[in-house]
Amino acid sequence: MREQVYRILQSIPSGRVVTYGQIAEMLGNKHFARAVGNILHANPDCKKYPCYKVVNSKGHLANQYAFGGIEKQKEKLEADGIEVIDCKVDLKKYQWSSMAE
Repeated sequence: MREQVYRILQSIPSGRVVTYGQIAEMLGNKHFARAVGNILHANPDCKKYPCYKVVNSKGHLANQYAFGGIEKQKEKLEADGIEVIDCKVDLKKYQWSSMAE
């Protein structure tokens, strides 16, 4: 499952985010969201596997972002062209749907 999660991360286009639950659904079970979070927290290479592009179901950033905390995740998202307001991303505007693109 870890390799599948990392492949999904690599497929997220620039300027887009996904949710933990969305990745879980791509894996075939929406209940895997917590497992996805654990896999992301153990990410061995944040440049190769851009876990900063994953937010919760309401668009909130991760308080425990493994590579420098919530402020670092915010910086990375903004550098990718994603607007972050009050540590939240507008999912209607930035959420990636692999079916639509």
